[in-house]
Amino acid sequence: MPSLIDIRRRIRSVKNTQQITKAMKMVSAAKLRRAQDRVVAARPYAAMLRQTLSNVIAAAADSEESANSPLLANRPENRILLLLLTSDRGLAGAFNGNLIKAAQRFLEEHPNATIEMETLGRKGRDFFRRRNAKITGEYLDLYSKPTYDRIAPIAKNVVQRMQDDEIDAVYLVYNEFKSVMSQKLTVTRILPVAPPEGGERIEYIFEQTPEQLLASMLPRYVEIQVFSAVLESAAAEHAARMTAMDAASSNAADVIESLTLFMNRVRQASITREIIEVVSGASALE
Repeated sequence: MPSLIDIRRRIRSVKNTQQITKAMKMVSAAKLRRAQDRVVAARPYAAMLRQTLSNVIAAAADSEESANSPLLANRPENRILLLLLTSDRGLAGAFNGNLIKAAQRFLEEHPNATIEMETLGRKGRDFFRRRNAKITGEYLDLYSKPTYDRIAPIAKNVVQRMQDDEIDAVYLVYNEFKSVMSQKLTVTRILPVAPPEGGERIEYIFEQTPEQLLASMLPRYVEIQVFSAVLESAAAEHAARMTAMDAASSNAADVIESLTLFMNRVRQASITREIIEVVSGASALE
């Protein structure tokens, strides 16, 4: 049975850990507020750009030039580029684990394709580097300051590789922010751009031809897709870490309560044993 000193030392250690988890929860809550504001501000622009691009694609559907665009042309997916968005730090529950599992499933579902990976975040890079995956690009410390100027070059490189016929398709794997308690694991194709689905169309009056507009809009659309995914992932990471630290603080409180109860029982047993020894010694002297 551990001594009272050992139990007190363990209680003190758990309390110190609880203070750390509470502090991390507060930091993540503050960061989540700012990240959530960025996500909410970016979503309307991304949705409007998607709708506008869909209408321009529909207007240029009969054009041979647009049909031959490497950013629109569907071809066999023999060479795939996978963009994996994980965090740079851990202690976020299953946030990174779910993303890595999704990336592994994607690799298993495309056994005949040559898959290259670009990792945005340290955790995904470290995991797949240890498994000798083909990593052609790695980007760290993006989530501390996820500005458009820092993210756009990544998307521009992807677009250039698609235009140079180095790859056939580009997929994104990331966590979409839904709420503090919920993140949606998302695997989506961003290139080639999917043709517009059925629905209401807006007829535009073009100053430029639809083909010229597509040439400038398609790269920007890919940039916004990647930028939005980074913002969503940053907000989801802070939400996951805040939830994980809250659960850790609650578990620490339960451990402290259990250890305190155990310490009281040990102390009571020690006092009872000493009383019995005194009474037994007194009886022996009579």
